[in-house]
Amino acid sequence: MKFRKLVAIEPVSLIPLAEQKLYELADEVILFPDIPTDDNEIAARIGDADAVLLSYTSRLERPALEQCPQVKYIGMCCSLYSPESANVDIRYAASRGITVTGIRDYGDEGVIEYVVSELVRLLHGFGEEPWEGMPREITGLKVGVVGLGKSGGMIADAMHFFGAEVAYFARSEKAWATEKGYRFLPLQQLLAESDVICCCLNKNTILLHEAEFAALGNHKILFNTGLSPAWDEEPMAHWLEGDNRLYCDTLGALGGEKWLNHRNVRCMGVSTGRTKQAFDRLSEKVLHNLTAYLQ
Repeated sequence: MKFRKLVAIEPVSLIPLAEQKLYELADEVILFPDIPTDDNEIAARIGDADAVLLSYTSRLERPALEQCPQVKYIGMCCSLYSPESANVDIRYAASRGITVTGIRDYGDEGVIEYVVSELVRLLHGFGEEPWEGMPREITGLKVGVVGLGKSGGMIADAMHFFGAEVAYFARSEKAWATEKGYRFLPLQQLLAESDVICCCLNKNTILLHEAEFAALGNHKILFNTGLSPAWDEEPMAHWLEGDNRLYCDTLGALGGEKWLNHRNVRCMGVSTGRTKQAFDRLSEKVLHNLTAYLQ
């Protein structure tokens, strides 16, 4: 069984071998090299296709899908955690009987390396004054992880490997984390007791409000590894005026360019999860989803 027509409405970051395999899965394949500007352009690109691929840089919403009655399958070549955080209108798709698949856990390794790298540079004073006045190790550092999914768990394990005292907040206590000695704490207590906080939350999930920044206090280090800000902007801006440091790899995680030049912000401006190995894992998982649907 094959798709009749498969369209990637934008670049989807597949390795060349995986792109070639798409032609084995559909009678006709169209790969667009740029990002569409609006719903009408997305609908025009899809046309009469029965299968659609997209990455995280476009949104496939009801207004576009209503113009494309032949669509039966949508493959997200990016993370899918929940309908609320997805860049596809999954609920409308379901009402039409359209299957939507996404992938997970393909770029976490690079993100963990980024957190370790930036934290070591700050603590040791590579390129700037050491955070505590003299170089120190991660050993004995109190690290709090907010969100203990795949990437949060990997950050916790990395910090534990280097000798940090690890605590976490999540929707529920994790038995595997308890076995490793990680403490489960209420959010505000976690913020107050930690030297470093790593927010590893799904897109559009905001947990840090005014009360949380008050609990976090001063002379703290905050990493946000999600795809969007984990905070309300106003209390975050006030917190930044203190003796604090905020790290984000992407502008999306930071909340925009206006924060780039703040003295207490460090933003790479690139996704640290977009590595060679991540593209390999992404391609493998996208192809697996396509073939599983056809079978």
